[in-house]
Amino acid sequence: MDMLFGLDEKLTSWLEEDIGSGDITTNAIVAPEMQTKAIIHAKADGVLAGVEVAARVFRLLDANVRFTAKRADGDALDKTTVIAEVRGSARAILTGERLALNLLQHMSGVATRTAKLAAIAAPYGAKLVDTRKTTPGLRLLDKYAVKVGGGANHRLGLYDAMLIKDNHIKVAGGIRQALEKAHAYASHMTKIEIEVESLEGVKEALDGGADVIMLDNMEPAKMAEAVKLIDHRAVVEASGGIDETTLAAAAKTGVDVISVGALTHSVKALDISMDIGEIK
Repeated sequence: MDMLFGLDEKLTSWLEEDIGSGDITTNAIVAPEMQTKAIIHAKADGVLAGVEVAARVFRLLDANVRFTAKRADGDALDKTTVIAEVRGSARAILTGERLALNLLQHMSGVATRTAKLAAIAAPYGAKLVDTRKTTPGLRLLDKYAVKVGGGANHRLGLYDAMLIKDNHIKVAGGIRQALEKAHAYASHMTKIEIEVESLEGVKEALDGGADVIMLDNMEPAKMAEAVKLIDHRAVVEASGGIDETTLAAAAKTGVDVISVGALTHSVKALDISMDIGEIK
């Protein structure tokens, strides 16, 4: 996955949303020729993600702005870490500050939470993955940040893998019928996953030839039974309300994959700030 695919277009749109007809505060106070240096630094412990995204914000405003990264994506941060120095047009730097920090804070928050949960899952051999529960427009950046934090990506969208959920099953008339229709539609390159809530559902999914079986909101004991029943005939994914307090119990059951929507849909932004230094 290339996080930079279409990035400039998105950043330009987000800058237009923020700037509108002009940054009236900066334009009133800062002379067009004024140059400055700014420091972007962490104010909390975490994992960095989004350095190049922040750099591109400033460069879109002024191609002559020099963004010098002092840390790379995936680096550990503490309250004293300098992430980057930014030199150039004071107007461009002040105008781009908020968007650059918003994205850097959000992506680093995703990477930080992912790193924490991935560390819990790792000793049991379970892979931590994200979901499609992302803010519209931010999916590629969110999923990139998950990878930076040590997680992996589930499907990117509705187009690259089949995931038959409970409402699909209801519409199709049952697990067997849904899988029959999916196999008839899919190419030999398409993975088919189905969500089940019971051991009976697991048996139907196996009989129907599912490639991946998602155990949705199962208790760990029942999850362990399902893993034994599947016996490596399909990839086993655990999902549904899993967080720091329940992840280890799910991982211990022997599932292959654990998906956590909270990696992206309710993550806390990491505290990162920008301070103006030299002014010319």
